[in-house]
Amino acid sequence: MNFRYRLGVDIGGTFTDATLINEETGEIRVDKVPSTPQDPSHGFMEATHRILRKANVSPDEVGYVVHGTTVATNSIIEGKVARTGFVTTDGFRDLLEIQRQIRPSLYDLQFEKPRPLTPRYLCFGVPERLDAQGNVLTPLDESTIRDVAEQLHQENVESIAVCFLHAYINPSHEKRTGEILREALPDTIISLSSEVAPEFREYFRASTTVINASIRPVVGRYLQSIEARLREEGLEAELLVMQSSGGVFTFEAASEKPVFMVESGPAAGVIAATYLGTTLECPDVISFDMGGTTAKAGLIQNGTPTITKDYEVGTAAQTGVGASRGAGYPIRTPVIDLVEIGAGGGSIAWVDSGGVLRVGPQSAGADPGPVCYGAGGAEPTITDANLVLGRLNPSFFLGGEIELDVNAARQAIQDQCADPLNLDLVEAAHGIVEIANAAMVNALRLVSVQRGYDPRDFVLTAFGGAGPVHANRLAAEIDAPTTIIPMSPGTTSAMGLLVTDLKHDYSTTLIQHVDQLNTAAVEETYQELEAQGDTSLKREGVRPEDISFLRQVDMRYVGQSYELTVPLPAEQLDASKIADVLEQFHVEHDRAYGYSASEEPVEFVNLRLTAIGKIAKPRLRELEGNNTDTAAAQKAVRSVYFAESDGYVECPIYDRYLLGPGCVLTGPIIVEEIDSTTVIHPGYSAQVDRFGNLILTRI
Repeated sequence: MNFRYRLGVDIGGTFTDATLINEETGEIRVDKVPSTPQDPSHGFMEATHRILRKANVSPDEVGYVVHGTTVATNSIIEGKVARTGFVTTDGFRDLLEIQRQIRPSLYDLQFEKPRPLTPRYLCFGVPERLDAQGNVLTPLDESTIRDVAEQLHQENVESIAVCFLHAYINPSHEKRTGEILREALPDTIISLSSEVAPEFREYFRASTTVINASIRPVVGRYLQSIEARLREEGLEAELLVMQSSGGVFTFEAASEKPVFMVESGPAAGVIAATYLGTTLECPDVISFDMGGTTAKAGLIQNGTPTITKDYEVGTAAQTGVGASRGAGYPIRTPVIDLVEIGAGGGSIAWVDSGGVLRVGPQSAGADPGPVCYGAGGAEPTITDANLVLGRLNPSFFLGGEIELDVNAARQAIQDQCADPLNLDLVEAAHGIVEIANAAMVNALRLVSVQRGYDPRDFVLTAFGGAGPVHANRLAAEIDAPTTIIPMSPGTTSAMGLLVTDLKHDYSTTLIQHVDQLNTAAVEETYQELEAQGDTSLKREGVRPEDISFLRQVDMRYVGQSYELTVPLPAEQLDASKIADVLEQFHVEHDRAYGYSASEEPVEFVNLRLTAIGKIAKPRLRELEGNNTDTAAAQKAVRSVYFAESDGYVECPIYDRYLLGPGCVLTGPIIVEEIDSTTVIHPGYSAQVDRFGNLILTRI
């Protein structure tokens, strides 16, 4: 069968984006439809139908469908998870209740820990015990397991998480427990910690396993529904899902381990920024993605996104950043290091009880949306403020599909923000935008400066429907030398779905001092992990020549509580390679914490492996022609507010689709396209490169 197209569908909080790529010509088509929060699959199918219909493409011409979704995260945040049981070592039944001693705000005595996803009456301890080396201290009591299975059956649980002490080093008790539970409860889903997150630290491993178990039925039904509907319509493409780490895996793998896709949607944007930076030979990039509900920042160094293992899910969106640790459920799977805040185009502006103007984290979302949409929204948002300031074209939002109501936006800001604060309407609107900008600058600094990186050494890549509106101002604040606005920025995240590879991540704990390292044991462990990855990728149809492996290790100074991840060579370690790895660790520690101690002993903690199945990637399509006449691209002049100019100025408005490669524009100007608007401030210029990207620099 002749598959000619790839389709990426990314579901956001406000819009669902679709990108269709012709593999033969490189032609890219994009589209957006409103998201359907009650049933995200409706938005998925509507976006699919619409883009295929507009492109005149039949379903049987599509070879890949890649999906980015927040369905896993949303089910946790909203508490819409499956009824889940928890089985652990006798004496550790309260593990999920005790959690950790930390809290997001040190002096907040009113803070309440997040409610466990599995209530205590569905938690059971069973007699068994291993020591830290995996030796059996107390044999597994199989009769108790059968009793627990009966009790869980009586409680009508859909899913069960099993996490025994030290199972990461010896999974035999967990595996036998899984066998017994499957025999007794054949219709119940079983998740074992030794398969989901085989690493030390009991609460982290238990939390990760419980999250996986509680969302497996939800995600499984969702993906099965999409697959069934696609198959009914004759679309026989391979179906893939974006992972939190930036790779993709099959619907089947996602249904088994959905904890690996909790940040599926946001990760796609960082992958798109990575691809764009690599193509433009800018390997060091700060990714900024501002949609309708949230804004997200990520960092890419040397063409590789920063990955973290310390991630929490389940907290509500925040306008402040850096103070949420301990407020959610930790997961120990690789996640692209993102800072996400509640500052999207639909974020609501309000005046608090102290008479202070605030923005977010509440969002008008897709339904009813900002006031100016005319769909029932009554509270002013960032989009309403940008409209009042003249930065958005009321007649060209989504290419004219939605006519924005300027008067309604003005009235809402006047009544709910300006009048209570005795401000002028324009002052209030500008204040809303600047408050949102301040929160987003904090996010950009948190993902760069607080991680030990200087933002002046990075290119800022801004996308999302609202990202280009704010990008220039943010770049000025963090002193980023260059800002890149890609073509069709409103659907860039959907593009990211189509430019990554199949990936499977594996890990295991192996704590050994580097100077006493058993290199044979390390090599044997990696070969076992590579065999697992090889089997999974071949089962998914990847050719042997397209399979590769990336080895990494978590290291720390002896006595430390947390680790840093450094790369390992593909070959077995010897004395010289170990010395190189040690040097890399000291350099990374100095970058992250400002110091290193080369005289201190160092130890390996966790071995990590990424199995990669290479997928052919589309190339960015170069613009045709060499028209540098900007006058032909100017479509209008509009009054736009700029603080740098002390008020409204008559600002030229350009049609982005008429700007050829080499065009140079000097701010203040506005560049409009169907899915976004780029605001270029006074003192900045924009040049169009050969791919149509806008390259913003200070004059």
